[in-house]
Amino acid sequence: MSWREVGSRWKARLSQMDWYLCFGLTFLFFVVMGLSIAAWKLNLILHDADALPIEAVAVKGERIHTSDKEIRTALQDLMQRSFFSADVNQVQEALEALPWVYQASVRREWPAKLKVYLVEQHAVAHWNGDAWLNDLGEVFDAPQKEDIGPLPRLAGPEAESQIVLTTYRQVSELLKINGFDLEGLSLSPRHAWHGVLDSGIMLELGREDKMARIQRFINVYPTLIKQEKEVAKVDLRYDTGLAVGWVNAQKRASK
Repeated sequence: MSWREVGSRWKARLSQMDWYLCFGLTFLFFVVMGLSIAAWKLNLILHDADALPIEAVAVKGERIHTSDKEIRTALQDLMQRSFFSADVNQVQEALEALPWVYQASVRREWPAKLKVYLVEQHAVAHWNGDAWLNDLGEVFDAPQKEDIGPLPRLAGPEAESQIVLTTYRQVSELLKINGFDLEGLSLSPRHAWHGVLDSGIMLELGREDKMARIQRFINVYPTLIKQEKEVAKVDLRYDTGLAVGWVNAQKRASK
C-alpha cells in the first residue's frame, strides 16, 4: 500500500469524525480538570490554620467554678486548626470533660469565631465522701470548692444515687417543718437507711416505713429532751417503739 493510499484513508476517516463531539469532550475534560484543581486549592485553604484561623471563642452561660484558663487549656490543641477544619463535636467533648461542666453547645460564627454556651453542674449534695450529686441525682467528680455552702452528705450504692437524693428531700422536708435539719443520709448495701441531724443525733430508720418512723421520732422528741441526758442515737427499727442511746452512755461504751 502506498503512502498516497494511506493518506487517502486517514483523510476519509477524519472527514467522518464528529468534530463537535470531540471539541465538546475536550472542553469538558478541561472544565473538570479546572474544577478539580480549584477544589483541591480550596480544600488546602479551608484547612490552613494560618489562612483561616479561629480568632476568638465567645463563651456564654453562668459560670462559677469553670475559669477562662481551664477553657483555654481544654481547647489549646483544637484551636490550632482552621475555622472550617475544627470539629465542633470535639470542642464540645473537650469542654464537657471539664469537671464542673455539665453540658456544652458549640457552633461556628462567620468569619472566625466559635460560640460556646456552657451549663455548669449544680451540686446539691456530697456523695460518698469525695464526689458530688447534681440536682438530677447524677454523680460527678470535681475538685472541692470553698465557695460552696454547706451541703448534705449522702451515701449509698452508686446505682442508687437518685433514690437517695429523692429520699433525702422527702425526709428533710418532713423534719424541717418540725424544726429539725437533716445533715446526712445514707443507704447501706442491705438497703437500710441511716440519718444524721445537724445536732449530731443519729437516726436508725431501717429498710421500711422510714417516713412513719421519722414521724414517730418527731412525736417522741419533746419527751426525750426533758431528760437530763443528751440524746446521741435513736433506733427506730421497731414496729411500735424505739431505743435511745445517750451521749454519756456512748462515751462510756467507747472507752
